[in-house]
Amino acid sequence: MNLIRHTDIKYSKKLEQLSKASSLLDPNIEQRTIKIIREVELNGDKAILKLARQFDNASLKASDLEVCQKDLIKGWSNALPKTKKAIRLAKSNVKSFASSSMRKNWKTQNTQGGIVGEKFDPFKRVGIYIPGGTAPLVSTSVMTITLAKAAGCPEIVACTPCDKNGKVNSDLLAAIGNSGATEVYRIGGAQAIAAMGYGTKTIKPVQKIFGPGNAYVVAAKRLLFGRVSIDLLPGPSELFILADTTANPKYVAADLLAQAEHGSGHERVWLATTSKNLILKVQQEIEHQLSSLSRAPLIKKTLKNNGWIIHLKSIPEGISLANRLAPEHCELMLKSTKLASKEITTAGAIFIGPWTPTVLGDYLAGPSHTLPTGGAGASFSGLTVDMFQRRTSIVQYNKHSLARSLETIKTFSELEGLDGHGSSAETRLNN
Repeated sequence: MNLIRHTDIKYSKKLEQLSKASSLLDPNIEQRTIKIIREVELNGDKAILKLARQFDNASLKASDLEVCQKDLIKGWSNALPKTKKAIRLAKSNVKSFASSSMRKNWKTQNTQGGIVGEKFDPFKRVGIYIPGGTAPLVSTSVMTITLAKAAGCPEIVACTPCDKNGKVNSDLLAAIGNSGATEVYRIGGAQAIAAMGYGTKTIKPVQKIFGPGNAYVVAAKRLLFGRVSIDLLPGPSELFILADTTANPKYVAADLLAQAEHGSGHERVWLATTSKNLILKVQQEIEHQLSSLSRAPLIKKTLKNNGWIIHLKSIPEGISLANRLAPEHCELMLKSTKLASKEITTAGAIFIGPWTPTVLGDYLAGPSHTLPTGGAGASFSGLTVDMFQRRTSIVQYNKHSLARSLETIKTFSELEGLDGHGSSAETRLNN
């Protein structure tokens, strides 16, 4: 991992450069993604099939794109008992958490006596992207589709890539089907996002797109914003660990390695600490633990390109750095976590104490693991069930409450030079 010390001559500048970097904004990726989106927009299924050959080496026909219900059922039947148990337990926690955060309809009376309020309806048709390349993210199915189901979305479209034989991982299909998807398509990458956004002959367009993905998927979501509603920008995984002398180096190293192993090369991990001794021991632990991990070559690449150890002057400085980076995951391994947990306001999720590894959020705890990355956490929060609900304001006046409002309406109408606005209210009271 790369090392930055507070004693370095250009320490502040290095931290500034570190916080400016983003996994979301790569001009080369954006230009390639624009071409993919345009091709799908113009040529629909034909473009999708061509791109499947190009990127997945899969020779598909349009009739092959949709995964049939029979295959979903088969995926669940073939899943090992422990796999089914894990899916059920995770789904139960996610569903329970979602049920507690659903937005409810409400009404109240305003100053003039009018009735105002809001109603929340589920989106009718949503699209969910589930990564499935080098690592089929079974857990992502639970962390996204379950929310759509809890919100009451009647049409839940899932897209996930297939292998060169046109097959989708069986356990992934088990989780997708069990979580409640109503349609499943074996397509991945930016082309899947474009297909859900624009629609094709085979895939009807959706109202809103959800789910994490690689840099191309995130770029496609960002570029299609406005054409279709987008949840947030959850890209390659990130972890920021803020630690002091009390942190266990084995735990720190293990968590950094876990978030670096996804394999896209765009993952980012940071350890910020006031302890020289911890830095040394974590470096030793990383070398030791790497040898036992199956994805060691991918992890080494990530740590070399986007792995940073920052020797801090103080913990408050680390809190400030966390807010500048806006990391997807933030672990607090401190003697006292109270101040940091309160003051860190841009992280996608905060994991407090030595017994709360990020993997709990990845798989089981309850909140969705779909979180903002690349600094987007400064403006976006993580995926929640209310994002699957569409808000509509409700306004209802009677003659008396309208009359009490007329003076204000006419004043604004005159100020803006829109006399028709005032007349539309006044005419009702002159009859």
